[in-house]
Amino acid sequence: MKQIDRLRTLGLFDARVPRYTSYPTAPVFSTDVCAPQQASALAALDPAEPVSVYIHIPFCERLCWFCACRTQGTKTLSPVESYISTLEQELALLADTLPEGLRMGRMHWGGGTPTILPPALIRRLARAVKAVIPHTDDWEFSVEIDPTMVDRDKIAALADEGLNRASIGIQDFDPVVQKAIGRLQPFGVTRACVEGLRAAGIRSLNADLVYGLPHQDLARLDDTVSKVLDLKPDRIALFGYAHVPWMSKRQQLIDEDALPKELERYQLSELAARRFGEAGLESIGIDHFARPGDALALAASSGRLRRNFQGYVDDACATLIGLGASSISRLPTGYIQNAAVTPAYVQRIEAGHLAGARGHMMSDDDLMRARAIEMIMCTFKLDLETLRDAHGDAVDQLRSEIALLRDRFGEMVEGRGATMSIRPEARALTRIIASHFDAHVPEGARYSQAS
Repeated sequence: MKQIDRLRTLGLFDARVPRYTSYPTAPVFSTDVCAPQQASALAALDPAEPVSVYIHIPFCERLCWFCACRTQGTKTLSPVESYISTLEQELALLADTLPEGLRMGRMHWGGGTPTILPPALIRRLARAVKAVIPHTDDWEFSVEIDPTMVDRDKIAALADEGLNRASIGIQDFDPVVQKAIGRLQPFGVTRACVEGLRAAGIRSLNADLVYGLPHQDLARLDDTVSKVLDLKPDRIALFGYAHVPWMSKRQQLIDEDALPKELERYQLSELAARRFGEAGLESIGIDHFARPGDALALAASSGRLRRNFQGYVDDACATLIGLGASSISRLPTGYIQNAAVTPAYVQRIEAGHLAGARGHMMSDDDLMRARAIEMIMCTFKLDLETLRDAHGDAVDQLRSEIALLRDRFGEMVEGRGATMSIRPEARALTRIIASHFDAHVPEGARYSQAS
């Protein structure tokens, strides 16, 4: 209880801070940075350096109430087919912009529900991307899978196009919790999905879980964890539910009185982490777990772990090209986000322009702080001498911030001079600690709770 009281005093249960899947965070983006800067940055890419490609499929047959992603419901394939045609037009614009010889090291399809695509559209989209940006020999192709929206033919189409890692949406298996978030998904359906993916030769499976959902308690989450472990995923992402109804109107359907309180959220995350550790999975960053020998675990142990919009990754590509409505590109000069609303995205593409609508050009200080925050999020450590190799003496300005952190967090952080590390028992505070290095705090920005 003393540990809980200490975490409470340091703000764990009150703080609202970014998740730091990027720095600066999206609320900082400005419409002053848009399609012209996007085109210039894409044209200037080094063709010798492979890139990652992210494709956003915003459509869902059902809109889960807990989700805050940019999605839209549909009961027919007509808008989906039209959207794929627009993606092909965007790819044609890219083909005219990108340097010759550029190759793709990673491709990820997210959503929404990418598996809403029937086999013919899966093949059509994958081949359209590969025609513009051919993949490397060791590429990774991953897709977010809704077990209720996939079958043998869809899995076969994905496997034929090179799928080698699947991310399976689970959230929670308890029927009471599922009903409260508008996502009914029987365990048997998920198990059949996993068996189908394994039978198709998909070598790496990730399971996505969420704690802090309505009506979730220790017993229910413990049962969900047991079922997940029975599926034997290679990786697990355990995200805290972000209740942001001012951003996602569908979250207003969730009964706030049924949400676990702050201490209960913390206990839920601790229970799941303990169970995963007992099952032999290694803890990766603040909310991922992986089996020893998995590429994510190897990246963490060798210092190659990175953090982006998909969470923790072993992706070594410095550039991420985002395609589709609302997708964000991470380019050498900064971030560019496509028009978020699908009709606005379509309008830009059909007018013959790239869809970049807002973004942020990175200053030298941004680049330094972005790497400092990523180091803290990935390794729970900040070493200014390591940072100095890339950013020179400018890193010394962070010394005063490290000193302030030591004053505030006391024994929860260790180190002296140019180093700082977060003690294992204080890692729940990582996002709060990282926020002390954030030089961009937009007025009025609202974030999810830190616990």
